[in-house]
Amino acid sequence: MSDRRPVDQISTEELERILAIRKRKERAQRLRRLAVQGRIATIDPLAPPLPSAPEAGDVPQITASSGRYRSVELGAEEEPRQEERPRRGIAWGWVFNKLLLIVEIATLTGLIAVVVIWFSSVRELNQSAKAVLATPTLPPKPLIDVVVLPSGHLPPKVPGGEALPNLEEIPEHLRGLVQAITPQPIPTQGPGQPSRIVIKSIGVDAPIVQGDDWEQLKKGVAHHLGTANPGERGNMVLSAHNDVYGEIFRNLDKVEPKDEILVYSGNSVFRYVAVQTRIIEPTEVGVMYPTRDPTTTLITCYPYLVDNKRVVVIAELQP
Repeated sequence: MSDRRPVDQISTEELERILAIRKRKERAQRLRRLAVQGRIATIDPLAPPLPSAPEAGDVPQITASSGRYRSVELGAEEEPRQEERPRRGIAWGWVFNKLLLIVEIATLTGLIAVVVIWFSSVRELNQSAKAVLATPTLPPKPLIDVVVLPSGHLPPKVPGGEALPNLEEIPEHLRGLVQAITPQPIPTQGPGQPSRIVIKSIGVDAPIVQGDDWEQLKKGVAHHLGTANPGERGNMVLSAHNDVYGEIFRNLDKVEPKDEILVYSGNSVFRYVAVQTRIIEPTEVGVMYPTRDPTTTLITCYPYLVDNKRVVVIAELQP
């Protein structure tokens, strides 16, 4: 018969014996299973024989008493445990997570680099702007080389068939520069260039021609080559004689601030308003320099029949 005594009535020696029997039984089953699978060659015949499973009457059975103990039946054999582990495949989920982590790290690194580069660029631009603001503005250079202002009253000399400015009205220290200047060819009148000027306050209504050499000044008001056209941003330089060839600008010195100057370009009319009138030396070519805003500069000789100075009227374009 099975021993159905409660656990608290079994001695320590009997419990140890039960555990030892269970361990030997499990070991024997494991060896048999390995032999069937071919994982061991043979069982050593010299090894001591495995103890046979104890009879049901030899092993005390633990019964459930008062609902506190679990019944253990050692007479029946337990099913062998499946200890063979299945093969592990590629953990695609783990690979995907690692790739996603790498992409996130690379994206974060790139974003940090972009932010750093942006801040660096802004800092360099600010430093460049400060350097430019700190640098004193140099006066602009004229568009072409000139030594004296146009509309001189003396005709050029023609040594050897080559027309040169009359050196009598040019300071001696500048005459070498005048002889080194190559005259520019006179272009054909084109669209956008000035064609007519009207100054009602002094009775001027005259055509405008391109170029301001002696021959062009015979034809009317001369537009200095390379300067701005009507309405353009910059300085449009116009000149004419005051005592020969029609005396077009004879009364230019009488133009007052706020007087209206109309400059035509084809069918378009541009309205300029005088802001100042000056008497200057012929060598003060700075009045021909480019300007930031649309302006026009009118030039003629002064005083009448003496012509050792220049009258300059500066006007600004009005909307």
